[in-house]
Amino acid sequence: MELFTEDELDQVITGYETSKNAALRRRDERLRDFHAHGWRPVDLQRVTGYSRETIRQALHPEVRQAANTSRRKDISAGVKPAAEPATNVPGRPAGYGDRKPYVVAERLDDLRGPTEGTVNLAQHLDWSGKASYDLGKPARVASMYRAILNEASSPDDLHHWIDRRLLVQLWPSLWLPAALRRLWESRFPELAALSAEAV
Repeated sequence: MELFTEDELDQVITGYETSKNAALRRRDERLRDFHAHGWRPVDLQRVTGYSRETIRQALHPEVRQAANTSRRKDISAGVKPAAEPATNVPGRPAGYGDRKPYVVAERLDDLRGPTEGTVNLAQHLDWSGKASYDLGKPARVASMYRAILNEASSPDDLHHWIDRRLLVQLWPSLWLPAALRRLWESRFPELAALSAEAV
């Protein structure tokens, strides 16, 4: 019996990864073509069956890059996802919110977004069609922060749109996926303390 070498196995894996990445790029280019010709993200999602996050990453390659970079940074820092998320029902697969890659700021002091006026978010942060937010209306500020925290593709999105003081003020009442809240509260104990006080 002929033995296979590690180099041969490495060649198989390298060939697979190369062809997979090329196919992914081709698919994403075609999805961007459809989007450029009037297809809304929600329609692409409905017809393809892909998740909202997959469509978002296809339409905005920088989102996929940021998610991959963030994932690698977390792995190298020893951050592991929870084995059984609190929102998960035992025996059922984790929900989308528990699998989605989220971006978390390095420092709260880096968050220096607008605090007054009207803000128009970029489409990759809010595809609702109501991306204009009056910062004088607390409910609209909460909606804007929820959208940004859920959809940010890089720390720059957070730095540009979120203000530390407003985030701290809103934190206990913001409706966020449990996995996203856990990530932020594990990095910033002061946010976890605010959540605990609100209970």
